[in-house]
Amino acid sequence: MKHPRIVVVGGGAGGLELVTRLGKKLGKRNKADIVLVDRDPTHIWKPLLHEVATGKLDSGLDEVSYQGHSRHNGYRFQRGTMTGLDKENRRIQLGAIIDDDDHEILPERTLDYDYLVLSLGSVCNDFGTPGVADHCYFLDSPKQAEIFRKALLNTFLRHNYDQETQSTRPLSVAIVGAGATGVELSAELLDASDMLNSYGVTRMDRHKLTVHLIEAAPRVLPALPERISAPVHRQLERIGVRIHTDTKVTQADDGGFETADGAHIDADLTVWAAGIRGPAFLSELGLSTQSNHQVMVNQTLQSVDDSNIFAMGDCAACPQPGGKLVPPRAQAAHQQASRLYKNLLAAIDDKPLKEFSYRDMGSLVSLSHFDAVGNLMRSNSSKGLFVEGKLAKLFYASLYRMHQRTIHGTAKAGMTMLVDGINTWIRPRMKLH
Repeated sequence: MKHPRIVVVGGGAGGLELVTRLGKKLGKRNKADIVLVDRDPTHIWKPLLHEVATGKLDSGLDEVSYQGHSRHNGYRFQRGTMTGLDKENRRIQLGAIIDDDDHEILPERTLDYDYLVLSLGSVCNDFGTPGVADHCYFLDSPKQAEIFRKALLNTFLRHNYDQETQSTRPLSVAIVGAGATGVELSAELLDASDMLNSYGVTRMDRHKLTVHLIEAAPRVLPALPERISAPVHRQLERIGVRIHTDTKVTQADDGGFETADGAHIDADLTVWAAGIRGPAFLSELGLSTQSNHQVMVNQTLQSVDDSNIFAMGDCAACPQPGGKLVPPRAQAAHQQASRLYKNLLAAIDDKPLKEFSYRDMGSLVSLSHFDAVGNLMRSNSSKGLFVEGKLAKLFYASLYRMHQRTIHGTAKAGMTMLVDGINTWIRPRMKLH
């Protein structure tokens, strides 16, 4: 009897958690062939990319090798980028892998499936704003975060030299989008400037760095409750972030951003962290998608076009009672991975699938070492428990530890936590090269 093959495209938080559970349950017992496809060889938890971008998190130490992880968890890994879909023959197309010297590592390939899961996450949406693609940095992937980190370090060094020789102009960074990424990045940038100063890399500290946070909505963190956004706004201003709400960016150039009111926000580095959309190629696969390229699914997480194709996380438009869609958040991807794991087991056994119901467990926002704010255990009838300070920082750190526990198991996650603690003693607090 042929074992079913489950192909999961995208090794983000939800995708990696899903193949880990399926591999342990089915792959190790030779009950199914579990395959993970990703364009990168390693995994970094996406909510921490702003820390990779400032050097606070060393991706070389914290990344998870898919190939190594697959060996211990009962699934197979294939590196590649999905470029096409043949629904009739249940087959996906993978593009060729090219190295930095334009040499082909692997050719175009096809991969058959019995069940396909799209877990490709999301990218920022520049809404076609002129100049953004050419002049702004994005933080949608570890590679982009690392590119920004190197540019940031080089800019600090260059500006420090200018200050020592002739210029007294402050260094400026402008971020468009005051969602969680933009807010957390703005605080991390100020902390990074202090750390670079403490290590003697530059003579600058956060008082010589201007960070502009630009948001088109009336307040920062517009998707979160005001009881969180208000104290975050106050704390950001207290540490020196210049906040521009109700400000629409109309153009980006090599010197900053033009706004709808005719002003120009000058910046040495510009970051676009606004908007959410699925990868554009999803709308070219013959599946029903929304205008932002999210795949339309039923509450069972099955595509509305094909019951053997599932989508989860930020790339999926999953309806909920009342006409709302599941929000693009890490906790939603985690919850969907758990539901999809059970639904795939049910599908293999020809049992009915259950609908996914999103539970908002609250929100946490970290402002580097300065502060953390959030609320926990939200429900339809309760605002939840408001937390801030050290307690909020503890809960925020626990989110990453929970993810590590899910993909590594309790023992290995505990050892990883111990190693991380040791590294804080023997290594610099940030990546300096």
